[in-house]
Amino acid sequence: MQELTNDYLVEAIEDSRPFASSGNVNMIIPEYDETIRDYLGVTIITTDGECFAAGDNDKFIPMQSTSKIIGLMLALQDFGKERVFQTVGMEPMGDFFNSISQLESYDTSKPFNPMINAGAIAVSALIKGQTVDKRFNRYMDFLRKVTNNEQLEMSEEVYEAEKANGARNRSLAYFMQSTGTLVTDVEEALDLYFRMNSVMMCCHDFARVGLFLAKGGLDLETGEKLIPSHHLRTVKAIMMTSGMYNSSGHYAVEAGFPCKSGVSGSIIGSSPGRMGIGVVGPAIDKKGNSTAGGALIKKLSQDLELNMFGIENTERKNEDGI
Repeated sequence: MQELTNDYLVEAIEDSRPFASSGNVNMIIPEYDETIRDYLGVTIITTDGECFAAGDNDKFIPMQSTSKIIGLMLALQDFGKERVFQTVGMEPMGDFFNSISQLESYDTSKPFNPMINAGAIAVSALIKGQTVDKRFNRYMDFLRKVTNNEQLEMSEEVYEAEKANGARNRSLAYFMQSTGTLVTDVEEALDLYFRMNSVMMCCHDFARVGLFLAKGGLDLETGEKLIPSHHLRTVKAIMMTSGMYNSSGHYAVEAGFPCKSGVSGSIIGSSPGRMGIGVVGPAIDKKGNSTAGGALIKKLSQDLELNMFGIENTERKNEDGI
């Protein structure tokens, strides 16, 4: 097994960066253009507290769909698994993340899972709070605890772009209202969803979210349990089966640990009991996943033996007496 060092990550970045050429930058995001196509950064934080980083790891980008992890955790806390999954399914989907057709083409009108746009909008409607401001403040308070970063903020510029280019998401939300799936105020659910997507983070922050999941939902500073283990298992299982859009099966095979991507080129990875991984790589493929970041995730899995289904992982555990 490869030793995890900063020098190793520098090499892994350089090996993976060429894959950016096969992707495209999402120009809808403010300040995103072709000049950042080759950006690639990574931070890894182990459960022992060691931190390793390389590449463009100090670049701040919007969370976009990685916010769906935090939204799902809050909804589960507020209403429990049974109520949440009455509103949204837990099955993988072979269609694109912003698909409308799946809502009317099957025998159920609820979204397939919380990691696609329709599902995340439905989940955001379940987060408790008397106003959108109060619900978003709850989201930010929880995210700041998870990342141990009190400086995290939403980008007003990204938020305005989300609203201005949100026609497809509005269509999804109003369709769900028409079928009774979305029973709260549609515009409030959408507004919260747009705000959550617009929070700016860097590789270190993304890695801290992955580490939070890897360490069993503990506050990384105080050791306080912030989310029950049964909710955490649900979140990680949904990430494994649906977190990389309709490439999730591919990543389950090739990476073999829970991941969640966003169309900003963000990826959160969580190797249970071992490490959290944060990746920034703005060039994305047609399915919405970072091309260079995805290549890096798969390389890390192979070199560091992170695949939960691999025989080498079983052998390592037996050797350690676990």
